[in-house]
Amino acid sequence: MENINKDKVEIIDFTNDLKDHIKILNYEWLNKYFRVEKRDEISLSNPKEEIIDKGGMIFYAKLNNEIVGTASLIKKNNQVFELGKMAVAGHVQGYKIGTLLLEHCLNTLKEKNVEKCILYSNTKLESAIHLYRKYGFLEIELESGVYERANIKMEKIL
Repeated sequence: MENINKDKVEIIDFTNDLKDHIKILNYEWLNKYFRVEKRDEISLSNPKEEIIDKGGMIFYAKLNNEIVGTASLIKKNNQVFELGKMAVAGHVQGYKIGTLLLEHCLNTLKEKNVEKCILYSNTKLESAIHLYRKYGFLEIELESGVYERANIKMEKIL
Protein backbone atom coordinates (compact mmCIF):
# COMPACT_ATOMS: atom_id res chain seq x y z
CA MET A 1 0.00 0.00 0.00
CA GLU A 2 1.26 3.48 -0.79
CA ASN A 3 2.33 5.68 2.08
CA ILE A 4 -0.71 7.02 3.87
CA ASN A 5 -1.00 10.76 4.21
CA LYS A 6 -2.08 11.34 7.82
CA ASP A 7 -4.06 14.37 6.64
CA LYS A 8 -6.31 12.01 4.69
CA VAL A 9 -7.27 10.10 7.82
CA GLU A 10 -10.38 11.56 9.41
CA ILE A 11 -11.41 10.76 12.99
CA ILE A 12 -15.18 10.62 13.20
CA ASP A 13 -17.69 9.96 15.99
CA PHE A 14 -19.83 6.88 16.37
CA THR A 15 -23.07 6.77 14.44
CA ASN A 16 -25.50 3.88 14.47
CA ASP A 17 -24.92 3.08 10.80
CA LEU A 18 -21.22 2.49 11.63
CA LYS A 19 -21.89 0.28 14.65
CA ASP A 20 -20.72 -2.97 12.99
CA HIS A 21 -17.22 -1.60 12.36
CA ILE A 22 -16.22 -1.71 16.03
CA LYS A 23 -17.07 -5.42 16.05
CA ILE A 24 -15.41 -6.22 12.70
CA LEU A 25 -12.14 -4.42 13.54
CA ASN A 26 -11.88 -5.76 17.09
CA TYR A 27 -12.76 -9.35 16.15
CA GLU A 28 -9.98 -9.24 13.52
CA TRP A 29 -7.23 -8.53 16.05
CA LEU A 30 -8.76 -10.50 18.92
CA ASN A 31 -8.88 -13.63 16.77
CA LYS A 32 -5.33 -12.99 15.54
CA TYR A 33 -3.71 -12.57 18.98
CA PHE A 34 -6.14 -13.90 21.60
CA ARG A 35 -9.77 -14.96 21.49
CA VAL A 36 -13.09 -13.17 21.73
CA GLU A 37 -14.23 -13.22 25.36
CA LYS A 38 -17.90 -13.19 26.40
CA ARG A 39 -17.71 -9.58 27.60
CA ASP A 40 -16.15 -8.56 24.25
CA GLU A 41 -19.04 -10.20 22.45
CA ILE A 42 -21.57 -8.26 24.53
CA SER A 43 -19.96 -4.81 24.24
CA LEU A 44 -18.94 -5.15 20.58
CA SER A 45 -22.37 -6.40 19.51
CA ASN A 46 -24.15 -3.61 21.40
CA PRO A 47 -21.74 -0.64 21.33
CA LYS A 48 -24.43 2.02 21.69
CA GLU A 49 -26.03 0.39 24.74
CA GLU A 50 -22.79 -0.82 26.34
CA ILE A 51 -20.51 2.20 25.72
CA ILE A 52 -22.31 5.30 24.39
CA ASP A 53 -25.45 5.10 26.56
CA LYS A 54 -23.25 4.66 29.66
CA GLY A 55 -21.45 7.95 29.01
CA GLY A 56 -18.64 6.61 26.83
CA MET A 57 -17.49 7.52 23.34
CA ILE A 58 -16.52 5.60 20.22
CA PHE A 59 -14.37 7.02 17.44
CA TYR A 60 -13.49 5.72 14.00
CA ALA A 61 -10.56 6.40 11.70
CA LYS A 62 -11.76 6.87 8.13
CA LEU A 63 -9.44 6.72 5.12
CA ASN A 64 -10.72 7.10 1.55
CA ASN A 65 -14.30 6.38 2.70
CA GLU A 66 -13.21 3.19 4.46
CA ILE A 67 -13.36 2.71 8.25
CA VAL A 68 -9.85 1.45 9.09
CA GLY A 69 -9.64 1.92 12.86
CA THR A 70 -11.59 2.41 16.05
CA ALA A 71 -11.07 3.34 19.69
CA SER A 72 -13.46 3.74 22.61
CA LEU A 73 -13.48 5.71 25.81
CA ILE A 74 -15.42 3.70 28.37
CA LYS A 75 -16.70 5.75 31.29
CA LYS A 76 -15.70 4.38 34.71
CA ASN A 77 -16.79 7.51 36.59
CA ASN A 78 -16.77 11.27 35.94
CA GLN A 79 -13.00 11.50 36.32
CA VAL A 80 -11.79 8.16 34.93
CA PHE A 81 -12.24 6.70 31.46
CA GLU A 82 -10.82 3.49 30.05
CA LEU A 83 -9.24 3.52 26.61
CA GLY A 84 -10.47 0.32 25.06
CA LYS A 85 -11.65 -1.51 21.98
CA MET A 86 -8.81 0.05 19.99
CA ALA A 87 -8.14 -1.73 16.72
CA VAL A 88 -6.66 -0.89 13.32
CA ALA A 89 -7.30 -2.93 10.17
CA GLY A 90 -4.39 -5.22 9.31
CA HIS A 91 -3.77 -3.72 5.86
CA VAL A 92 -3.09 -0.23 7.30
CA GLN A 93 -1.13 -1.14 10.44
CA GLY A 94 2.17 0.68 10.75
CA TYR A 95 0.75 3.89 9.28
CA LYS A 96 0.22 5.70 12.61
CA ILE A 97 -3.57 5.34 12.58
CA GLY A 98 -3.48 4.00 16.15
CA THR A 99 -1.46 7.07 17.14
CA LEU A 100 -4.06 9.39 15.60
CA LEU A 101 -6.87 7.59 17.45
CA LEU A 102 -4.95 7.71 20.74
CA GLU A 103 -4.20 11.43 20.37
CA HIS A 104 -7.86 12.12 19.57
CA CYS A 105 -9.00 10.17 22.65
CA LEU A 106 -6.55 11.94 24.97
CA ASN A 107 -7.44 15.37 23.57
CA THR A 108 -11.15 14.62 24.01
CA LEU A 109 -10.63 13.63 27.65
CA LYS A 110 -8.56 16.77 28.33
CA GLU A 111 -11.29 18.95 26.80
CA LYS A 112 -13.79 17.31 29.17
CA ASN A 113 -11.46 17.88 32.15
CA VAL A 114 -11.22 14.16 32.89
CA GLU A 115 -8.43 13.41 35.39
CA LYS A 116 -7.26 9.98 34.36
CA CYS A 117 -7.21 7.53 31.47
CA ILE A 118 -6.60 3.84 32.14
CA LEU A 119 -6.14 0.90 29.80
CA TYR A 120 -5.67 -2.83 29.90
CA SER A 121 -3.36 -4.55 27.45
CA ASN A 122 -0.98 -7.44 26.96
CA THR A 123 2.79 -7.15 26.86
CA LYS A 124 2.99 -9.31 23.74
CA LEU A 125 1.47 -6.34 21.88
CA GLU A 126 4.85 -4.63 21.94
CA SER A 127 4.10 -1.81 19.50
CA ALA A 128 0.93 -0.88 21.41
CA ILE A 129 2.75 -0.86 24.77
CA HIS A 130 5.52 1.27 23.24
CA LEU A 131 2.91 3.73 21.94
CA TYR A 132 1.20 3.99 25.33
CA ARG A 133 4.52 4.59 27.11
CA LYS A 134 5.47 7.23 24.53
CA TYR A 135 2.27 9.10 25.41
CA GLY A 136 2.96 9.01 29.14
CA PHE A 137 1.04 5.95 30.30
CA LEU A 138 2.66 4.28 33.30
CA GLU A 139 2.20 0.71 34.49
CA ILE A 140 0.08 0.30 37.61
CA GLU A 141 -1.16 -2.70 39.56
CA LEU A 142 -3.44 -4.97 37.58
CA GLU A 143 -6.49 -6.25 39.41
CA SER A 144 -7.58 -9.76 38.47
CA GLY A 145 -10.61 -10.79 36.50
CA VAL A 146 -11.02 -7.79 34.20
CA TYR A 147 -9.93 -9.31 30.90
CA GLU A 148 -8.53 -12.81 30.52
CA ARG A 149 -5.92 -11.55 28.00
CA ALA A 150 -4.77 -8.52 30.04
CA ASN A 151 -1.43 -8.83 31.81
CA ILE A 152 -0.73 -5.12 32.14
CA LYS A 153 -2.74 -2.11 33.31
CA MET A 154 -1.57 1.42 32.59
CA GLU A 155 -2.77 4.89 33.47
CA LYS A 156 -2.11 8.43 32.38
CA ILE A 157 -2.92 11.40 34.60
CA LEU A 158 -4.33 14.11 32.35
